[in-house]
Amino acid sequence: MNQVSTVKEHHLVVVGAGFAGLSLVKALRHPDLRITLIDKRNHHLFQPLLYQVATTILPPSDIAWPIRGLFRNRKDVTTLLAEVEDVNTQRHEVRLTTGAALSYDTLVIATGAQHSYFGHDAWSAHAPGLKALEDATTIRRRMLRAFEQAELTDDMAERHALLTFAIVGAGPTGVELAGIISELARMILPQEFRRIDTRETEVLLIEAGPRILAAFPEGLSAYANRALDRLGVTVRTGHAVTEVAGDGIVLDGKMIPARNVIWAAGVAASPAGRWLNAETDRAGRVVVGTDLSVAGHDNIFVLGDTAHALAWDGNPAPGIAPAAKQAGFYTAKVIRARLTGRPAPPPFRYRHMGNHATIGRNAAIADFGRVRLTGWIAWWVWGMAHIYFLIGTRSRAAVAIGWFWTLLSGQYSARLITQRDDPTTGDPSRS
Repeated sequence: MNQVSTVKEHHLVVVGAGFAGLSLVKALRHPDLRITLIDKRNHHLFQPLLYQVATTILPPSDIAWPIRGLFRNRKDVTTLLAEVEDVNTQRHEVRLTTGAALSYDTLVIATGAQHSYFGHDAWSAHAPGLKALEDATTIRRRMLRAFEQAELTDDMAERHALLTFAIVGAGPTGVELAGIISELARMILPQEFRRIDTRETEVLLIEAGPRILAAFPEGLSAYANRALDRLGVTVRTGHAVTEVAGDGIVLDGKMIPARNVIWAAGVAASPAGRWLNAETDRAGRVVVGTDLSVAGHDNIFVLGDTAHALAWDGNPAPGIAPAAKQAGFYTAKVIRARLTGRPAPPPFRYRHMGNHATIGRNAAIADFGRVRLTGWIAWWVWGMAHIYFLIGTRSRAAVAIGWFWTLLSGQYSARLITQRDDPTTGDPSRS
């Protein structure tokens, strides 16, 4: 492998300020290194708690931080609010949608994943996914507006459709959303409405596979299924949604009226593979080597959800936050070794820290391999782990206080509808 020579102002361009990109930049300092960090949003997002913004438990500011603020004391880091359109690997340039081009000596792409509707992209207008703050506030707005509109209408069929929530996909995100929405309808809102009984809300969790939480052991999956049943969630496994429209979904050839459909069924990698003209897997993730570089381009690295890295006992590293952070720290070591002329670190190996998923406020599952936890103790372990990984003392304190208040008061505090209806359609979900 070619060594990068120690040259004044070696320019590292990092595309994406998610867990991988942020970990890389925070870990990497060198007097001859200049870093440009590009992201299409101005904030870093703690995605594991995004569903709590969507379901009114936390405000957006508790899980997102301005990127510029994170690097205000790093004079070697320049932050650009921009979107990448393409990469010219021959000229070593990153082209932005503005038409500008940035030259690089080393390039790191950590652009994460996006929603996949399995060839039905038109469904996205009716079934938002959950990858960004905008998604969370859209889901929250639609959900709260549905209860308000149900209170206004005297049409019982319309009221039932408004109070039906269909969540497509029963991975951790789908399960977490289903549990909290059901708790909100059955435990938080009943005393606040007069014309409707919010406890009549129907929450459907639909999974095409044979069971929910397929990445977990069967015993934990079964526990989660029972916990959801106690919360009043209807779980449908082995069934695929074949149509999503503004008035509901089609399941097993039958139309189910539902004004709120949430997509949690699939993700696809960013366009990095197309930018680099590189080998990709079925999900569009770029196939990388043992040092996370791209074949034929040892000065280009691809990390996180964008990468197919055989770094977990011969299997691809999972698309979760700990794996992305580990990849970022590892790549910082690789680049530092090249800049200083030192030997490269050993191949990247993902260290599994366990899987977690919550089911409402008082139940969760945790899988640490030989150790498996359920119930309250799993919920507390999950909570402490997430608070630990939050950025900054203020954020950790704010989230901990928010959760403690929710447990004591039984109230979710972030129940604000902050956008008006679209005057052209009358549809609050499109405002």
